[in-house]
Amino acid sequence: MPLVFLALDDTLLDRSGAFRLWAKGFLDEIGASQDDLDWLVAVDADGLTSRWDLADQLRDRYQLRVPAIDLVDELHEGPLAFERLDPMVGCALEIAADAGLIPVVVTNGAAEQSEGRIRRTGLDRYVADWVISEQAGVSKPNPRIFALAAQRVRMRLAGAWVVGDSPESDIGGAAALGLPSVWLHRGREWMDNRFAPTHVVGNVIQGLSAIMSTRA
Repeated sequence: MPLVFLALDDTLLDRSGAFRLWAKGFLDEIGASQDDLDWLVAVDADGLTSRWDLADQLRDRYQLRVPAIDLVDELHEGPLAFERLDPMVGCALEIAADAGLIPVVVTNGAAEQSEGRIRRTGLDRYVADWVISEQAGVSKPNPRIFALAAQRVRMRLAGAWVVGDSPESDIGGAAALGLPSVWLHRGREWMDNRFAPTHVVGNVIQGLSAIMSTRA
């Protein structure tokens, strides 16, 4: 029964889609043009931009008098209101579990917020467990976080798979451990010459299917 380590953002949960929906409403609220939507999504950089830096950019661009800390809170909490678990992803996880795979979430991020998202969306019902970097004291792509995830479910790393959308954190972590991996391309081309994913697919459902096909 192989382990499958799955990323959270833009793998199991559509973080980018939720941010875009929030951003549309935010721009309407401040009276800004929807033409700025692509700019806002770009500067967010899939959540890699510091919330404080993004808040400062919003304040400067739109001359907002809102305190930075209030914008930071909005940037944290606002998109979460739009985040849902795709029922098809839940179904795919059930099928994978029935086929003998053990899905475990491995994510970088704040422990309270990440666990809250896992539980609030109902994702906790479909995975064996989860490991969050803040709680673990180590982040992807460090191999230790994957080893900790295996320990959480009392299984060996041997034969495990890594699935995610980040070339560095997910596929780089798999490469460091010598594990097979599935990269969710999200319309991007693979650019890293240091390592490469075992499979390249469009979404996590296709990723789980690829792993089950490989096992068959």
